[in-house]
Amino acid sequence: MFNERLTDFVQYLRFEKRYSPHTLLAYRQDLIQFADYLSVTFPDTPLKSITHFHIRGWLAGMKEEGQTARTINRKLSSLNSYYKYHMRLGFIEKNPVRQLHAQRLPERLPVYLKESESEHLLHEIAFGEGFTGFTERLICELLYDTGMRRNELVQLKEKDIEWRLNQVRILGKGNKERLVPVSAGLLDALRDYIAAKRNLEQHDDNYLLNTENGKPVYPVFVYRTVKKYLSQATTLKKKSPHVLRHTFATHLLNNGANIQAIKDLLGHSSLAATQVYTHNNIDKLKEIHKQNHPRG
Repeated sequence: MFNERLTDFVQYLRFEKRYSPHTLLAYRQDLIQFADYLSVTFPDTPLKSITHFHIRGWLAGMKEEGQTARTINRKLSSLNSYYKYHMRLGFIEKNPVRQLHAQRLPERLPVYLKESESEHLLHEIAFGEGFTGFTERLICELLYDTGMRRNELVQLKEKDIEWRLNQVRILGKGNKERLVPVSAGLLDALRDYIAAKRNLEQHDDNYLLNTENGKPVYPVFVYRTVKKYLSQATTLKKKSPHVLRHTFATHLLNNGANIQAIKDLLGHSSLAATQVYTHNNIDKLKEIHKQNHPRG
């Protein structure tokens, strides 16, 4: 049956590909949904007998239900990964997903803070008192100063800080490591934070960021922290950790950074993923032209 090795696949994504719990849950739900579709529409169809026609029917049904192109593409990506996994193990010879095309997405530009807003966030807003406030401030500083993803921040270890080289080692998607430079000021704050952590009744020596009870921070804690303080710094509707990642990249580009360097700092696998930030840069140039050129 289609989903007989689903558990093995999810374990592969978890331990070999190092996918986040959120991504694992999404992949599992997508594949179970497709298996349910097959059981009703094409019962008892083995994995190797499924063609792109079967999959196309599933996609068409989702489109009729009003699912967005982004959601449909994610489900197709889940299915594609599942087939690639089985091809790698030799259970099938062809991947029918490769005969299908992704849905066209409406252009969606990254949401980011203005430089004045990021300054307000990091230098003017009063963070909470005590160790919790210290943790909350570092969450915002690390996300903005390094552009790392939320899950990368949660997984950050004390040993990942390379003190003498002024850089942080980040373990990204697909178990790929990258090095991101950090300021001397941030390193001083990290030293003070680790010293404060040692004074807690209990703490985790492995993971860098802890809650006040000494446990590693978790994704929801990071999300709530960022939303709490971005609400004081900006009127943007979106106030997620990814906004600070977008802000990191956009501010680098606006201040003259090379797009290839930004790609490496963000840990993108292809330049196409990074080039979305050039649209924001073009918008800024248009605004400057309009304000300063005699015929703007």
